[in-house]
Amino acid sequence: MRDELAGRLRQLRDLTGRSLRELERDIHVSSSSLSRYFSGQAVPPWPTVVALCRAAGRDPRPLREMWERAREQPTASTTTTAPPTVRNDLPHDVTAFTGRRAELELLLSTARSAPMVTIDGMGGVGKSALAIHAAHLLAADFPDGRLYLDLHGFTPGRERVEPAEALRVLLAALGLPPGGIPDGVAERAALWRSELATRRAIVLLDNAADADHVRDLLPGAGPGFVVITSRRRMVELDGVQPISLDVLPTEEAAQLFVASAGGTRPGDVGEVLRRCGNLPLAIRVAAARLRHRPAWTLDTLVERLRDGEPAVSQVFEMSLRQLDPAQRRMFGLLGLVPGEDIDAYGAAALAGIPPANARWLLEDLVDVHLVQEPAPGRYRMHDLLRQTAVHTDGAAADPAPAIARLADYYLSGMLVVKEQVEVLIPLPVTVSQPPPALPGLADYETAVDWMDTEWLNLTATLSLAVRSGLDTPAVGLGQLATISYGRRGGAAELHRGLLLTLPAAERLGDRRVLAAHRYLLGAVLMRAGRPVEAAPPLEQARELMAAEGDTVSEAFALLQLAEIRMYTADAEGAVALLRRATALRPPVEAVRVRVCTGLGQALVRLGQHAEAREVVAELIGSVPGQDRQTERMCLEVLGRAALGLGDARAALDFAERAIAIDRSTRHPIFEAADLTDAAVALLHLGRPDEATARQAEAMRLLERAGEPHRMARSLLPYAQACLDTGDRDAAARHFRAALEVATTHGLTYLVTAARAGLTRAS
Repeated sequence: MRDELAGRLRQLRDLTGRSLRELERDIHVSSSSLSRYFSGQAVPPWPTVVALCRAAGRDPRPLREMWERAREQPTASTTTTAPPTVRNDLPHDVTAFTGRRAELELLLSTARSAPMVTIDGMGGVGKSALAIHAAHLLAADFPDGRLYLDLHGFTPGRERVEPAEALRVLLAALGLPPGGIPDGVAERAALWRSELATRRAIVLLDNAADADHVRDLLPGAGPGFVVITSRRRMVELDGVQPISLDVLPTEEAAQLFVASAGGTRPGDVGEVLRRCGNLPLAIRVAAARLRHRPAWTLDTLVERLRDGEPAVSQVFEMSLRQLDPAQRRMFGLLGLVPGEDIDAYGAAALAGIPPANARWLLEDLVDVHLVQEPAPGRYRMHDLLRQTAVHTDGAAADPAPAIARLADYYLSGMLVVKEQVEVLIPLPVTVSQPPPALPGLADYETAVDWMDTEWLNLTATLSLAVRSGLDTPAVGLGQLATISYGRRGGAAELHRGLLLTLPAAERLGDRRVLAAHRYLLGAVLMRAGRPVEAAPPLEQARELMAAEGDTVSEAFALLQLAEIRMYTADAEGAVALLRRATALRPPVEAVRVRVCTGLGQALVRLGQHAEAREVVAELIGSVPGQDRQTERMCLEVLGRAALGLGDARAALDFAERAIAIDRSTRHPIFEAADLTDAAVALLHLGRPDEATARQAEAMRLLERAGEPHRMARSLLPYAQACLDTGDRDAAARHFRAALEVATTHGLTYLVTAARAGLTRAS
């Protein structure tokens, strides 16, 4: 009944002929709520049904019985399985959408009969506006997702988004984690087609350079629908319905101008349209200026336009001349933003002004269509305006100070994140100019959410800082980016960033900075399962740290070097290094505890379980209350020591406590390790079915994070536990799986261990 009601509501929507944004304005119901009502995800209140009927000129009374029955129908939330989150990346629908009736009708009908459509035409002709408007009208027909990606094929001053990166973004939008996305274009394209095969999703690929630009992004057979916009016709693509746009006919251009300007004015609208070239974007910009000048006539507007050939830039320049100096400066600085969008705090840092001022300026620019607000509090610039922006008031003449201020904003935010996620290694990051303000990052959840939201902007700013020769912020961003590893995985990406900024770290001439950089290089190589390559930079870092008298950092370097020894089956060597680290007596208590937990791990490897338990048991009570990660490390040692002493029940209890910490701090990689510990304990308790489920969950987490070496390291102890508890077939199967992963990814130090285990199980 709910679906039947949703169908009737969609009919009412179509009868009104209005967009979601127009309906939102007319009946005072948010567009997001309307989308849920039209798709059947929710039942609207009765007054909303009445308002829709009135807007469509229909009597609401025949719908009353259907509405009451739909309201009584159980919702999805009463079931045991929650529905997957549906991604909706569509920008806001265009206000006062006018004309293009034939093209819109063709596009909507194509969505019901063909998998793809292309929209081509010159810049500013309204390709994106038509595509976005149609996508909003079709949203209810594609309930499994509405994806949008600007490919920047013709964006001035911006490199286009290459197919590999585009596929990564699209796959991530479908919910795949970074680690679950393969490296090659062909592999990503195959995965993209597979993921879309059963989804009724609409995908809008905006601003493509040419057919080759999008060929790998096209889905295979399936119920989805793809809309592609480009300035070029894509005759090379088979099975695609093309729609070519010219400038608006004069009548439609006049209608658009009047609607955007808020009504008619005395004067010659034809002359305004001529100078705007009948281009929708130029018309909207000009009309916005008129709307905010009640005393102007059309002749006044014409006088503000430059003489000469009609061009979009004339309208842009006219609009810029109406800005006050502060608005004009902000507009120019926004052209420097390297990422897709920016928030008010970032814009404030870019301009060096208070966030409240930045927010007012951004809203002013949104009002005159010089800046877009695709989501509340997020701002972006249309690509046709970017080139104009970077040449405004000398913004492009010396962009380095503004870029440095933006980098300092992200550095400052990441330093707060560092404190919240308990990263204890000192990082000598320098913030040259603290930003005017930061968003509220007072707790773990908000700090991590901010990092996730700004991640692409942060990495884009890092690359821009490198290209601009801004060594200090480039190095700082490269180092702080490693904070994300415990949650995101992606050791290879972090390694590339550190290598990219290593020359800058060397140029700075600060031994503490260089020591931290080399330490992180080694640590990331360790995370990638490359211990032999990790040893030299870690030893170089340790020597620099020792020379500087930095006992905290030196202790961490020794801890990493000891882990290499454990990786390479030299637990005795690891114990020796950790005793050296303990002898340093680092002044930070949490650091001393972490070194001791490393010692406990090494003692477990040596079979000295009682001593390992004693080393850690006396420390866990001294862990600071907020240091959840150190507590987790202690629990891991205690659990493994308990298992070695024959107390599997205690081992399971310690593993479960560690898992709870991992989930509360959102660290899936650490959670996977503790799930394996729980699975091993369950095997020893004679509960193989539960053990199998826990180990499978651990493998899923590591596969999604893209951590093959951790997968192999997790398979080995589980396989050994299978062997110890008498299941030789399962042991052989898991040893074989570990060998395959280790061999495929060149993890030579694990190949030997896997082969030895397989021999024991055979």
